[in-house]
Amino acid sequence: MNPVSFVEAENIIKTVKKGIKKSDSRKVIICPPSIYLAKIKPSSQIDLGIQNISWEDKGAYTGEISALMVKNLDIKYTIIGHSERRLYIKETDGLINLKIISALRNKLKVILCIGESLEEKNNDQTTEVIERQIQGALQNIKKSQISNLIIAYEPIWAIGTGKIPSQDEVMSMSLFIKKIISNLYDRKTAEKIDILYGGSVNSQNSLDFVDNTGMNGLLVGGASLNASEFARIVNLF
Repeated sequence: MNPVSFVEAENIIKTVKKGIKKSDSRKVIICPPSIYLAKIKPSSQIDLGIQNISWEDKGAYTGEISALMVKNLDIKYTIIGHSERRLYIKETDGLINLKIISALRNKLKVILCIGESLEEKNNDQTTEVIERQIQGALQNIKKSQISNLIIAYEPIWAIGTGKIPSQDEVMSMSLFIKKIISNLYDRKTAEKIDILYGGSVNSQNSLDFVDNTGMNGLLVGGASLNASEFARIVNLF
């Protein structure tokens, strides 16, 4: 829910577009608050996404925004299952599954967020939580649809805290996620899926989260509100 004005959002977008170097070997996706999406235009270097969608296409769901409503705004992606929505809005794995089904039905690509809390980590429940979240989210999702899915591993205990997992921990999670996908579908499908890391990402540590870990990219939170810092992160890749 940042920034609080369109002027600020527009300035961030302009600075990022100006600051990132052209490249055909990476993809940059920006997901601003939905109220700004009709005014922000994508570019050859930047695609747009929405931070959340409804599980229904239309109807008496006051305050909700559907995939059907946004797909005409040149929006290609949606984040689903972010930890803040799981925590504050009490979104369940079942509801997240319905949102993914809606997004894929309406030709939006999905960034599925998963991650464990500090309490779950301390209780050695990380793998149990991650497996439950992925299996629940992908109920009734066909193998042919998985190419339109990105998984973002964002340990809740690392978001905005400055606490970060080691490269070994990130690599282990990358391998574990692929194992789950392989068990649900097959090895070839698992090898093709893109996995992102999120949690206290900045220009000093971002390469560490991708190099030698099996991760394919980053889900950038707080650092994305600093346009120059975000451009620095992008330009590292």
